[in-house]
Amino acid sequence: MPADGPPRTASAIPRIDARRLEEAIRSFGRIGALPGGGVCRLALSDADKAARDELTHRMTMLGLVVDIDAIGNIFGTRPARAPDGAAGTVMIGSHIDTVSTGGLYDGTFGVLAGLEIVAALNDAAIETERPITVAAFTNEEGSRFQPDMLGSLVFAGGLPLADALATRDADGAVLGDELRRIGYAGDATGPENIAAYFELHIEQGPVLEREGIQIGVVSGIQGISWHAFRLTGRSAHAGTTPRAMRRDAGMAAARIVHDAYEMGARMGADQLVTCGSLRLAPGLINVVPQEANLTIDLRNPDDDALRDAEAILLAIACAAAAEAGVVVEHRSLARFAPVSFDPALVADVERVATGLGHTTRRMHSGAGHDAQMLARIAPSAMIFVPSAGGVSHNVEEYTAPDDLARGTEILSRLVLHWSCPSLDGTRNGAGA
Repeated sequence: MPADGPPRTASAIPRIDARRLEEAIRSFGRIGALPGGGVCRLALSDADKAARDELTHRMTMLGLVVDIDAIGNIFGTRPARAPDGAAGTVMIGSHIDTVSTGGLYDGTFGVLAGLEIVAALNDAAIETERPITVAAFTNEEGSRFQPDMLGSLVFAGGLPLADALATRDADGAVLGDELRRIGYAGDATGPENIAAYFELHIEQGPVLEREGIQIGVVSGIQGISWHAFRLTGRSAHAGTTPRAMRRDAGMAAARIVHDAYEMGARMGADQLVTCGSLRLAPGLINVVPQEANLTIDLRNPDDDALRDAEAILLAIACAAAAEAGVVVEHRSLARFAPVSFDPALVADVERVATGLGHTTRRMHSGAGHDAQMLARIAPSAMIFVPSAGGVSHNVEEYTAPDDLARGTEILSRLVLHWSCPSLDGTRNGAGA
């Protein structure tokens, strides 16, 4: 931290080091590295522990005060110039866990961009009136433990800590036990007063690249509803059992998947339907399946429409089970209503981006993000940068260095404005 003295004026804009940021992302990508350039860092795995260790080391080297809460969320805070300065911290957040076929940028970019901004502020000897906190939230992906965005949901008060700690993965491992195993069951609470929350993220879709737009100004996140179905019938010989005498769990599963996709098509482009997992047992070519397990992911930016889709999906499952003569069990895995971000912060993102000469587009996020949980307790906004080919959750995930730097530069201006409210010239991109 710089020596005691007044904070620099608005003309002292922190300069983002694009090469330093790119190298930070690439070196972090060696943790849990996969062939082909991707990473696998499932939440609370050994690879996730190694990434957490590296992140907290980098935070400490930048002079941040590191706190870990009871669900394993990591907070690195750059103190304000004076303890009695402007109220609340300015938080930059995302996640460092990945899916099993993850890329280098999903989540990790947002966290490491936060560290680059801190480094740039240190380089410029800029002290701020508000603290700045860089956060990495636990289990954002939901690939190992459900629901997704679990760490930020607990932090925002939307899920009791005890319930989260008792969550089990598919192999029966308990989340709380895994937190303790890797050494990240903390006793801090995290910041209690957040003046503004910003999350910088790759788009994870094709829209910005297809339209030639540099920056996505995210106005909100569509609703998400995850469902699991278990269908139980009876195994039988595939050649000797007449169709009318079968209790075919596979046929019922196929009907649910087909009719769910048809429902989505009827409801229009906003209603997305995905069957992400389908498993049959015993899984033999010449045996009528006795059991089927499948998941359906429903998404819609309109909550009423999402509720309609949920009701229709359950009716589809019941009808398919009755037709096939099987028993159906349903379980809701996660349900998050659509979120609209703070209008003033959204406008600030747009103003700064256009002030720096970048093309922008307002858009809803199709993916869930920690920002939708933080929006429950603090003014929040997101910035998207393009994803090459719209590819994400894939080892080929890529965002060009210029796009990474562009998004980080915009975020740095926003953070400077909100952490130094007495300074002028940062809100609209002045000083670029």
